[in-house]
Amino acid sequence: MSKTLPTVLVVDDEVRSQEALRRTLEEDFTVFTAASAEDAAAIMAREWIHIVLCDQRMPGASGVQFLAEVRDKWPDAVRIIISGYTDSEDIIAGINQAGIYQYLLKPWQPEQLLLTLNGAAEMYRLQSENHRLSLDMKVAEPVMRQRVAGQRQAVARQYAVSALLRAPDSPMNAVCALVEKVARLDVPVLLTGESGTGKELLARGLHLASPRAEAAFITENCGAVPDQLLESELFGYKRGAFTGAYEDRVGLFKQADGGSIFLDEIGETTPAFQVKLLRVLQEGEVRPVGAPRPLPVDVRVVTATNRDLEADMQAGRFREDLFYRLAAITVHVPPLRERTMDIPLIANAFARELASVQGGAFEPLDREVLACLCAYRWPGNVRELRNEVLRMAALADGTRLRAADLSPRVLRAAEADDEPELNLLAGLDGDLKGRLEMLEARIVKESLIRHRWNKTRAAKELGLSRVGLRNKLSRYGLEKN
Repeated sequence: MSKTLPTVLVVDDEVRSQEALRRTLEEDFTVFTAASAEDAAAIMAREWIHIVLCDQRMPGASGVQFLAEVRDKWPDAVRIIISGYTDSEDIIAGINQAGIYQYLLKPWQPEQLLLTLNGAAEMYRLQSENHRLSLDMKVAEPVMRQRVAGQRQAVARQYAVSALLRAPDSPMNAVCALVEKVARLDVPVLLTGESGTGKELLARGLHLASPRAEAAFITENCGAVPDQLLESELFGYKRGAFTGAYEDRVGLFKQADGGSIFLDEIGETTPAFQVKLLRVLQEGEVRPVGAPRPLPVDVRVVTATNRDLEADMQAGRFREDLFYRLAAITVHVPPLRERTMDIPLIANAFARELASVQGGAFEPLDREVLACLCAYRWPGNVRELRNEVLRMAALADGTRLRAADLSPRVLRAAEADDEPELNLLAGLDGDLKGRLEMLEARIVKESLIRHRWNKTRAAKELGLSRVGLRNKLSRYGLEKN
């Protein structure tokens, strides 16, 4: 595909000068020539001219007069004067009236002429690109506004409090109802509960249900950074405030201005930092490190902790005045072991999520897997549950997630859940024979769970025949329903 050359209109009443300019320019430009301003105007009317190279002194209209007309009728064309005279009045008139790009003197040098016209061609290209982008932005503005609104609605649906997975009889129902109620009140909220229970999800849902939903939601883990760094992250700093501060930095509080900020693990902060945070809450302003004056901020503060802050207050580790500033409303998030009815919903949702990432699909979790998951106490809560589903998905050979691929600690919990039943089977005499039988029953049950109740594999692992294994299952009442 051949490249389209920029167009140049040479206006000069001397034919030899026209030809000399044409020979110099025709390799890099498409050249048109005219001997007068009248002829040049006719060419401008029918051709798309990028650059006008015009002699100053011609019969009839001068170069400045013609270029002033070009400026009015064809303002995109780049205008250049070429003249053998250095009259300052001509130069000033060319700049003021015609808006010329360059004023060239005769005799001209080919290299300098080409350099000037290539620069003029680039100027025309940039002007055209800028004009096109301006038009695109005007056309795209409503489309972009609609797209942003659609994305915001999708995020609101995904992270809404009502979208949190929970059973009809889950303790989380009361928690979610409370969060949705207090979201409308512009007051600080403290979320308490163990790590991994979903406090950040609730904080985001609270923000999206609040009047500040259109503004920013900023998060910071206060337990992950030391005091000095936390102060500069939250409040910002000025250039030169400390070693490594090579430029001004806007703090997270200022970034969240008009919106909400979520401070996780607030109980891990030191009393020294707590004093500075208290001032922000009291005064509604932050002072960047090294700044001469504070900056006003309008932010809703949502905090979270897995500690007992009231005990920390009594021990002097947490300021009482800050606690009451942060805990205008306290919401406790129950651990996963207190809402086992939610585990099947959450685990299956994780399985679907992982399947979509892998580009496949998993079958719904069977009763054996769910029984093992529900028997475990989940010290890591929802975060640990997700890891277990991820482990099963990684080890799966097909579309079915197996109980045998669960972590040993989860399988042991499922076995321990049946211990009362095994104790009854072993009898109440407590002699050596009874204890050995109880231990044997546990070993057989654990092997069966690990092999998803595949009796052939379990018998092979235990060194038994299928008949021998069947006899033990019957003896201990371990036949699977």
